[in-house]
Amino acid sequence: MCKKILIVDDEPHIRMLLEQTLEDFEEEGVQILVAENGKEALEYIKAERPNLVYLDVMMPHINGFDVCNIVKNELKINDLYIVLLTAKGQEFDRKKGLEVGADLYLTKPFDPDLIVEKTEEVLEIKL
Repeated sequence: MCKKILIVDDEPHIRMLLEQTLEDFEEEGVQILVAENGKEALEYIKAERPNLVYLDVMMPHINGFDVCNIVKNELKINDLYIVLLTAKGQEFDRKKGLEVGADLYLTKPFDPDLIVEKTEEVLEIKL
């Protein structure tokens, strides 16, 4: 089965940076999907069942906290690894992210090497 990564961010340059960071995984057969907001993200998650989601917190329509909460607590999709990415680095935000079911909480700007390492770990693919 093809492994899938979903990148969700309303800022085009962040989406592009993540896509570039993760592009080597495509050579390993991983499909990279991209969404611009929380509503699109939920549609992709339901239809495509990605293995890993890099999810921005502050977005129009539905924010990342709400997307994560819906996926983990309402839809009960527990085999999906969700990394919340945000400019909000306060402990309160980190705690809220973990409470809604995020597996990892990273602040922007993020280290691309860390993104690659985490992706290798979650997808069990060594580049």
